[in-house]
Parts: sequence; structure tokens; C-alpha cells
Amino acid sequence: MNGRDVETLAHELGVTARHLRRAMQTELGVTPIQLAQTHRLLHAKHLLTDTRLPVAQVAYSSGFQSVRRLNALFRARYDLNPQSLRRRGQPQRPRSLAKFATRSASDEGVVMTSPDDTRLTLSYRPPIDWAALLGFLAARATPGVEIVEDGVYSRTVMIDDHTGMLRVSHDAAAIRVDVSPSLVPVLMQVCARVRHLFDLDAEPDRIDSHLSSAFGRKLRRGVRVPGAFDGFELAVRAILGQQVSVRGATTLMARLVASLGSRVEGRGSLDLVAPSAERVAAAKVAEIQAIGLPGARAATIHGLATAIARGELTISPDADVREMTRRMLELPGIGPWTAEYVAMRAAHWPDAFPSSDLVLRRNAGNLTAAQLERASEKWRPWRAYAAMHLWLND
Repeated sequence: MNGRDVETLAHELGVTARHLRRAMQTELGVTPIQLAQTHRLLHAKHLLTDTRLPVAQVAYSSGFQSVRRLNALFRARYDLNPQSLRRRGQPQRPRSLAKFATRSASDEGVVMTSPDDTRLTLSYRPPIDWAALLGFLAARATPGVEIVEDGVYSRTVMIDDHTGMLRVSHDAAAIRVDVSPSLVPVLMQVCARVRHLFDLDAEPDRIDSHLSSAFGRKLRRGVRVPGAFDGFELAVRAILGQQVSVRGATTLMARLVASLGSRVEGRGSLDLVAPSAERVAAAKVAEIQAIGLPGARAATIHGLATAIARGELTISPDADVREMTRRMLELPGIGPWTAEYVAMRAAHWPDAFPSSDLVLRRNAGNLTAAQLERASEKWRPWRAYAAMHLWLND
């Protein structure tokens, strides 16, 4: 994080850069730049001790602009150079992934699984209802972009012009993410996005305890709220899902990706990357409408893409949810259901609740949207998880 990054973050939070620096210094005792450096150093330490990646790749994938900068910070913080740390870490390198895995939510690592892929081992707080997560994602997987097979979620990825593949699996100890070599420079972002997609930072015991009185025996322990690997991609999918079935929305999303997405050298049936907001904004409304949409809905998708491409709207877990929701609702064709659904999954707002959803209303006892909204008050601040339980009980 440089000075410009701090200015950008402060602008997104609606405060001055000076206020952000002062608040972080007061609350955490560090500056934003120091915090970012610490995060990058910790990531670099994992890569150095648990992979065979060249030091230069470790530096770039951890967010450093040069090996020299990585060396300088290591000397300043640890009184070591990266190669010395790697030599110290090698005798303790675990011989198997099972020994390496940990259940601590604050500890995770990376190991090489083959000359072709890098494996990230991500921890979480148990329990986790993996079957429910995969079932939800499988029903909404975009053909050509993502797929769920044999208990594994796979998808194509494009981050900062780096294109590749990832596969996410689960065993009794941790979440495994196999990442293609082309994504090594953006491993930090891949890790953060996968954690968000699978809601790995949730506290299931706390959430389940709060919801147990409402759902009783129907409560499934460890239910997570599936996030989004890309906020724009999820928001487009939500708009396509307005007033149509899940299957119908999947069909429309597949057509949109085939029309405006990019072809990649994939594996198996995965050979497409979902279009970015910039790509959709550059298209004509008629191109979007050609996938089988009413003109108004195509215009809504184009308007959303344009707002994001211009920097007028941010859809991510770091966004100000209230501001994000307000700006989405200002766009023609986006109503409360879409805004709440996007807040629930793309922004991972735990209290988001699309009360007008037909399935939620039916499974809650054939309630009206207003009745369900009132009934949901007792589920705060975990209404998004309550929504998942209602959907899973369908």
C-alpha cells in the first residue's frame, strides 16, 4: 500500500487520508502502510518456508515491487534475509499435507503439490457444511467458467490480467486450493477471494447458537453463506435471476459469458472467463439483449457495468454496504431483492435478507414479504444465515 492507495481507501470510506492514518495509529498503533507491509511479510514467510518458488516470485506474489524491497524489510523486521529464513524453515517442512493442515483460523500455508500447481491450505473454524456449500454453488455454476464435480469446485480466474484455473476441495482438516502457475503473482488475492467465496472466516458456533431456537431440529450445523469470487459477476447473475428460475438464470449467464467473455486454454469443459465490468460497459445494450433478455434488463446490466467501470460503484467485501446498496438501488431495474442478495453474497453482509424472495417466503410459512421482514427481526444480526437455512430446507 502506497500513499495513493491510502488516499483511495480513505475516499472509499468517506474520510480523509489524514483521518484514516490517525484512526489506525490510535486503534492499532500502526500506519496503513505498516499494516499492509506486515500482511505481505507474513504471506512471504509462508511462501518461503513451504514452497520452492523462486525468491523473485515470492516477492511479487506477496505484493512487493522488487526483491530488493523484500530483502530490506526482512532485514528490518526479522534480522534475516529471505534465503536464510528458507534454510531455517526447510528442516521443519511437513512431509504430508495432513500434518501441515491446521484448524486455527489465523494460520494457513502454501505447499507445492506438483510442478504444475501450487496448493494453498486454508483453515477455518469447524464445523462446515461442505455439502450444502457445494450444492448451492453447483446449482448456480456458469458453464464454461465453473463446475462442481466429485466434491471439488473448479473455475477459471482472471485477476489483474493473470488468467488461470483453481480447484477447491475439502478434507477433515482444511480447505485445499490448487492454483495454476499463472496465478502465483496474485496468490494473496486468490486466497482472499476463496476465503470469501466459501465463507471461511465465519464463526459457526456463535451463529448456530443464535439461530437454534428458530430452526430447532432443522438447523444444519456449520451452514455458510456462499460468497462471490467476483462481485460484478455475482451482481450480473442476480439481475439475470430476477423473476426466473435458478436454471433459467444459469442459461442466461452462460449465454452472456459465451458472448462477451474471453476464451482461455482451460481444463476439460472450463474454457471461458466471465467478462469484466469494463468489457460489458464497452458493449452495446443490443449485444447484451441478444442473449434473450428484455431491453430494460439488458440496460440494467449495462448500467451496472458502466457504474463499476467508472468507479461510481464498488461491489466487494470491503465496500461500504449501505452506500453500495444505495447506489445499486439508484440504478433502473435494481430493486430491494437484488440489492439485498448482492449484499448478502458479494459484500458478505451477515444481516442482509432478501425478504421478497418467493422461496424464503414459502419456506417460512407462506408469509408475505412484509410479514417475513418482521419475522426476521429475531434472527438479527445473522439474517443472511437464516436465509440460507430457509433455502436449504426447500
